[in-house]
Amino acid sequence: MDTEPQFFETNPKAGVVGQPLDRVEGRDKVTGKAKYSAEFNALPGLVHAVLKTSDVAKGRITGFDTSAALKQPGVLAILTHQNLPKLAKTPNDAEGKKAIGAPMGFMPLTSDQIHYAGQPVAIVVADTLERAQYAAALLKVQVAAEKPLASYEDPRAELFDPTKVQDGKTPAHTVRGNAQAAFAAAPLQLTHKYTHAINHHNPMEPGATTAHWEAPDRLTVYDATQGVTRTQKALSTMLGLPTEQVRVVTKFIGGGFGCKGSSWPHTILTVQAAKAVGRPVKLSLTRPQMFTGMGHREDQTQTLKVGATQDGKLTALIHEKTSTTSPWDNYAEPNSKIINMLYACENFESSYQLARANVMTSTFTRAPGEAPGSFAIECSLDDLAYQIGIDPIEIRLRNYAEKDPSTGQPWSSKSLKQCYARGAELFGWSKRNPKAGATRDGRLLVGWGMATASYPVHNSQGTARARLYADGHAVVQAGATDLGTGTYTVMTQVAADALGLPMDKVRFELGDTRLPTAPNSGGSVAAGTVSSSVYMAVQDVWQKLIKVAVLDKKSPLYRAKPADVEVKQGRLQLKGNPQKGEEFGALMKRAEMTDVEGNGQGRYGSGYEDAQAAANADPTKKDEAAHHSMHSFGAHFCEVKVDPELGTVRVTRWVSVHGAGRILNAKTARSQIIGGSIFGIGAALMEGTVRDPNYARYTNASLADYHIPVNADIPDMTVEFVEEHDPYINAMGVKGIGEISMVGVSAAVANAVFHATGKRIRSLPITPDKVLETKAVQV
Repeated sequence: MDTEPQFFETNPKAGVVGQPLDRVEGRDKVTGKAKYSAEFNALPGLVHAVLKTSDVAKGRITGFDTSAALKQPGVLAILTHQNLPKLAKTPNDAEGKKAIGAPMGFMPLTSDQIHYAGQPVAIVVADTLERAQYAAALLKVQVAAEKPLASYEDPRAELFDPTKVQDGKTPAHTVRGNAQAAFAAAPLQLTHKYTHAINHHNPMEPGATTAHWEAPDRLTVYDATQGVTRTQKALSTMLGLPTEQVRVVTKFIGGGFGCKGSSWPHTILTVQAAKAVGRPVKLSLTRPQMFTGMGHREDQTQTLKVGATQDGKLTALIHEKTSTTSPWDNYAEPNSKIINMLYACENFESSYQLARANVMTSTFTRAPGEAPGSFAIECSLDDLAYQIGIDPIEIRLRNYAEKDPSTGQPWSSKSLKQCYARGAELFGWSKRNPKAGATRDGRLLVGWGMATASYPVHNSQGTARARLYADGHAVVQAGATDLGTGTYTVMTQVAADALGLPMDKVRFELGDTRLPTAPNSGGSVAAGTVSSSVYMAVQDVWQKLIKVAVLDKKSPLYRAKPADVEVKQGRLQLKGNPQKGEEFGALMKRAEMTDVEGNGQGRYGSGYEDAQAAANADPTKKDEAAHHSMHSFGAHFCEVKVDPELGTVRVTRWVSVHGAGRILNAKTARSQIIGGSIFGIGAALMEGTVRDPNYARYTNASLADYHIPVNADIPDMTVEFVEEHDPYINAMGVKGIGEISMVGVSAAVANAVFHATGKRIRSLPITPDKVLETKAVQV
């Protein structure tokens, strides 16, 4: 019998995939039924924990005065490095961090040393939150303070060349061709520095953990995490427990943006506190603690040297980055990656320098590396266009990369030219006055700017389970998380189309380590990986039912070859004779099957060797996926109005067009692009955390002082997607869009400001003082 697997492609035109459908979890969220990690209040004996953090950035704890705090009613424990239950393994040495996958190589409350301001030094546990907060305020910590070092800009800072950056994954020195010689020989040479303020994550939901030891060796944790599997692994390693004895649950997340992509100290400290008091413990970070508890985008300076011919074709790119890191880690965003691959250029070189300071380790922050890297390359491309007198789109077309310059590989798909053309049409780019500082609206200066967006496909894999019931409903499961971007909804759509069922007959479950393993929601991998996993699980269901049908004497498909059977909208039928077949429900009831379960593994990126076969494409090319470079691409167009007397900048129009593979839900996808663009506008004009150079403490650690955009700062935004088919990327042809929406945004804003004023501002954020102080450039 022919048992070669067959794959049944969803029909995007006839089904619900791609449609702008409302969120299936929307009602639960607006009515309060959705339960977040700090809302599991029904646990028996639940108590509250509060972190006591250090006011100084460097020093040694010499003692604690707990007398007043312990006298307060309801206080159960004050835990410090002296009495906190010990961990089986900590990230305090390099091997420990590697085994745990921890975001930084230091665990607080393991010694008397203080390395950064805001470092947890004690945990106060009480029967109510208010009592825990009050007792923490009464707790006195004696510290022998030392003078800290705040950043790479401190004269005492010692710069060093790391071997690798970004958690030891990215080479710190890359050479392709001979960039130094090519730059020296280039007819046109540009050398500029770009500086970036510290950026912090500020999701609506802070870091929050509820830990419940159900038995001495069995733990359930409700955690605000972007990946339940990664958190489970980190906890099980640190606790010395088998992974199956640690359950992590995250049904809803109130935003993350990268800060919830790793297991930060507060999570394991909550677990330790619960062990110490023998009761479930809840801990939520305060807003100021979010600035010192879950990482940040590092303060950094980039120097970009651009060599080009007289007609603007790139001959050399030399990128250097200097940034601040923690006392233990060599983390730096890999800014050079996008500079290396975005435009055709034969010669490239990049290098990183770091300086250790009394700060916590930086972390993944909203398109890490690509966002700040694109600011440098996209502003430089505009400078080059102005220098030779051509349109900013034209300079990009002259340097358009037909294959990936960093690898030499062909693109799996690339629709960037279409994005340029459609974005320019929507924006009215042809009406742009090419002269900077020449367009006004009354007393306001008007500027138009644009920039390219791109984000890579990070290889990932995961699994899913689908259970189809004879009565016509289905439950589909994957241990994914929904950051609020629509995972519940789009996976329900994928499952409904693949099963041929109405959406209201499909329930998608996620956010639990008891479910099939899925990757983190981060790096734009979740949609592509999980949708492919769901799709493959449904294929397994159909394969099992086809085997039943061809062996069933009462089935119209009896003795048919499995390869000759297809599935259309839940009906099994012969390819050559669609009239000959039956509904799955009839087959299952006759076989006395109440349900059938399928399991599938989906991969996202170049590791997905079954992408071609799964999409019913040419099976002889299924291994070609590994030989393609995979990226999403797009273009942003921006209009600003600048007050020449006050220096204020307002974004007044915005257009984004992206080529990002198959779009699973037009409404949620548009929302992601809008949200990411707002991130970028915030980084361009407002966001910046100030670290005091003397005390290494943040001076604006609140949403009153850390400025982010509000409704009045953002115009109506036009967002479109170019229809794009990628046969290599995964079974569904889906690319991630969560990060690309921010890449290039700051550059588009800065380029618009230059067009409005003739002033090139290379320091983010572009605040009124910089607009007023910067001199116009003669072009």
